[in-house]
Amino acid sequence: MPAAALEHDAAPTLEPDGAQGPFPLSRALLEAVLDDRTSDRFVCLLIWSRLGYRPDADGGWQAGPSTPPAWAEAFPLAPQLIAERPASVRLTRSIPPGHKQLLKQQLGFAGYRIGGLYPRRTRRATAVNWLLAHLAERGEALPDTGSLPELLDPPSDPVAGHPGDLPVGGVGGHSVGSM
Repeated sequence: MPAAALEHDAAPTLEPDGAQGPFPLSRALLEAVLDDRTSDRFVCLLIWSRLGYRPDADGGWQAGPSTPPAWAEAFPLAPQLIAERPASVRLTRSIPPGHKQLLKQQLGFAGYRIGGLYPRRTRRATAVNWLLAHLAERGEALPDTGSLPELLDPPSDPVAGHPGDLPVGGVGGHSVGSM
């Protein structure tokens, strides 16, 4: 998300090499993701940076030196974690067993109602659970509040998502690394 879309007090974190670091996580941000108030692209950005993917000169994201080898081999270009089933499955499987319930334990998330159960939404829940597991693995607390991107209204068609979101694919999705 461009810096202009961040709240006025949101300062990007910087990596040792001066590159912009990952967007800071908070309970408010993760709840916004679950409530479909961010683009699918933004959800991907939250995870890509934490998986070691780095932006390239063409606006895409590529595996970097800190990307886990299994991810870099399977997805040399950052995968569309919401649109592509194989990437979502890998994300789910990469959550350590002891952290599979963090979404319920930390956010009180009971799941979506039957009428609101769509692949985009379940993949967003997976993404949030992965982010919670990422924090837990590092012994980091989840602050209640923090910087937020410009929040969107939930999409009128939750299957299609927000303008610009890629269509959600089944088994044969492919990585594009950029949009």
